[in-house]
Amino acid sequence: MSKRQRTGKEKPIKYFDYSLLFIIIFLICFGLVMLYSTSSYNGEIKFGDAAYYLKKQLFATTLGVIAMTVISKIDYHVWARFAGVAYLLALGLCTAVIFIGSSVNGSKRWLRLGPLSFQPSDFAKLCVIIFLATTISKMPKKMASFKNVVKIVAVVLPIVAVIAYNNLSTAIIILGITVVLVFVASPKYLQFVLMGGLGVGFGAVFIMFESYRAERLKIWLHPENFEKGYQTLQGLYAIGSGGLFGKGLGESMQKLGFVPEAQNDMIFSIICEELGLFGAICVILLFLMMIWRFMVIANNAPDLYGALLVVGVMAHVAIQVILNIAVVTNTIPNTGITLPFISYGGTSILFLLSEMGLALSVSRGIKLEA
Repeated sequence: MSKRQRTGKEKPIKYFDYSLLFIIIFLICFGLVMLYSTSSYNGEIKFGDAAYYLKKQLFATTLGVIAMTVISKIDYHVWARFAGVAYLLALGLCTAVIFIGSSVNGSKRWLRLGPLSFQPSDFAKLCVIIFLATTISKMPKKMASFKNVVKIVAVVLPIVAVIAYNNLSTAIIILGITVVLVFVASPKYLQFVLMGGLGVGFGAVFIMFESYRAERLKIWLHPENFEKGYQTLQGLYAIGSGGLFGKGLGESMQKLGFVPEAQNDMIFSIICEELGLFGAICVILLFLMMIWRFMVIANNAPDLYGALLVVGVMAHVAIQVILNIAVVTNTIPNTGITLPFISYGGTSILFLLSEMGLALSVSRGIKLEA
């Protein structure tokens, strides 16, 4: 008779979500393959190296995998101690972009650290997730009060406003993460209808405040009538020409200068062209599987703080994927949002993988009954 049988006590089984890890690894590999396929022409023309973008992305991905591995092995409760400092640091860096930031392709979103460029708004997403999870987990019973909900949202508004000055798309994502976390923690849902109405009103005023934002709405409705609608039209041509199974990996015509900077925001259109509707659906299903694993981890998390961390990461990925695909298909106006794990962007993949490390760290804390 075993010791467990003699004592009648069952020892909890430690858990680690290998399914999520497998999905992350698959998306990383697929993203690198698609990035090379999409960017090789631009790399050869601009830098004389077809693998230019791939090499830079591979370097950032390597750093991200290291960060993910280290973070996944650290007790996630440690980060709660630095939540306030992290938020203030992110706010400071995002503010610095306004004054000393560097412009790339007409967008002032980067800070230069010697030969390297750094996009603080990607760092801000991670900091906001940790800050909100820490704050909400300390006052779960108070979330029933509309007043406290407003206070939490108000605390995040300064960083949303600062980022929105140069990067409206990331500001929308951070605000979306905030709303999802507050919604999950609050037992009353009716109050979010009012908040949603206020948000739409604020967004309308914010868009009309700058003429170029209002112009984006016109381009969205009639891209054929505007010179800036060229990228949208070419992306739609790429999607339409892919058919059911696509032209084949590396066989895209639209990436040959027709879709500007195809390796960035519009990479999903090239996926549709080369891999067809079948490939596009497979990519969407991969992200749905990832979101499902996040939900499993959040539902079984040891405490509210861990659950909120995972929900924040899930909200980030879900919102960014939905917005990117919606932009590429011209379902919403162009907002310049990248596709997680697949679009080119060193800072983005580095902090995205750091968030994956947080989710995996929470999964390590889960203990299943034998």
